[in-house]
Formats: sequence, C-alpha cells, structure tokens
Amino acid sequence: MRVCTPITIRYGETDMMGVVYHANYLLYFEDARTAFLEALGYPYARIEEAGLMSPVTHMECDYREPLRYGEGAIVRTRVVLSRPTKTVYAYEVFKEGQDMDADKPCCTGRSTHCLVDAATFKPVSLKRRVPELYERYAEALEPDEEEGR
Repeated sequence: MRVCTPITIRYGETDMMGVVYHANYLLYFEDARTAFLEALGYPYARIEEAGLMSPVTHMECDYREPLRYGEGAIVRTRVVLSRPTKTVYAYEVFKEGQDMDADKPCCTGRSTHCLVDAATFKPVSLKRRVPELYERYAEALEPDEEEGR
C-alpha cells in the first residue's frame, strides 16, 4: 500500500538559498506517516489513546534535487518492514507534476519506529499490544531490496 500526501512548501521552510532546509523533510515525513496511518484506518491518536507512543529510533534522508518555496510536492509512503518490535517506513518526495512511476524522486528517506508504553517508555510488542495494527501493517507491507536494514 502506498499513500501519497501533498505538501506545500512554505517560505519559512526555506534557507537563504531559497530551498527547503534539510531538516524540514523530516517534518514532511511525519505528515506523510500520519496520513499513512489514517489511510490504514488506524490513526496515530488511537495509538496514544491506548497509552502507547511510537518514537523514532532511526532516520535517514538522501537529497537529490532541491524543493523551493511555493512549489508543491508529494510524499509517497509505504511500510517496508514490520516486526513486533519495529516498523520501517520508506518515503519518496516528488515535485508536484512529476511522474512517480518514471521520474526519480527529489528526496528519499526511511524512518524506523518502535512502540513504547507512554508511562514507562519501555518497549512493547506491537503484535501483542496492538494486534489489529500489526495485521494491517502485514496487509499493507511492500518490502524492497533494503528491507533487512
């Protein structure tokens, strides 16, 4: 399952060169991950209501072509790895109007998340504590050549 999230580049997200400041891509990934969970039918708020949180344990981002103020972008998101103790999301950022099946993305990234008890911050098993979400991840999973990371 792939979910596409539109992003509008705002002036405050750019640097003095007029391009998106590199750290802002992490915010775009966060928006895209939230939209992915919504599309999966399991919004992040539901995870928090269960007394859980899903912190980032690893993040990576590869930049290829800059985005600029006023441009539109699309973040395409998928889950590439789902285990009881971690979930890995993959992101591709395209300029609005690019052919997502033929063109290279402007930026790619991955984030790894675990699940923790909100009160203790101790790791918990997604499969045991939130089996419905674990099953939905399994159905949506699109592993690729980098899935073993």
